[in-house]
Amino acid sequence: MPLDWNSFEEGDAIPELKKAPGVTQLVKYSAGGGDFNPLHHDFNFPQSKMIGSVIIHGRFKYAALGEVVSNWLDHGGRIRLLSCQYRGMDLPDNEFTLGGTVKRKWEEGGEKLAEVELYAKNAEGKNTTPGSAVVVFR
Repeated sequence: MPLDWNSFEEGDAIPELKKAPGVTQLVKYSAGGGDFNPLHHDFNFPQSKMIGSVIIHGRFKYAALGEVVSNWLDHGGRIRLLSCQYRGMDLPDNEFTLGGTVKRKWEEGGEKLAEVELYAKNAEGKNTTPGSAVVVFR
């Protein structure tokens, strides 16, 4: 059921989403996104060896943050702005949790808007990809 403007308040959490992409999914993402950096799929790549693993694409996590917001909206609006910062590496097959909190809710120029503060936390609880979104409701 689409999210209704009156069904949430500032400070509310949005439903979380869990991801644990494997290397095969990262290779598929590389093909779709055009990012074939070996750091995301080749364990023999020198940087991968230094880190001890390949790492998940930053843009994969960015897209997953968009997915968590889109899931929350459930066709009740659209994402106007999505941004994030890459502050830590996430490894394949390690679960990370995406979610957020409604930071602000307001009306402007006849539009109903909300700002959501987002996170992508690894298993240790570190927010490796903080972000935010501004959404417009119907």
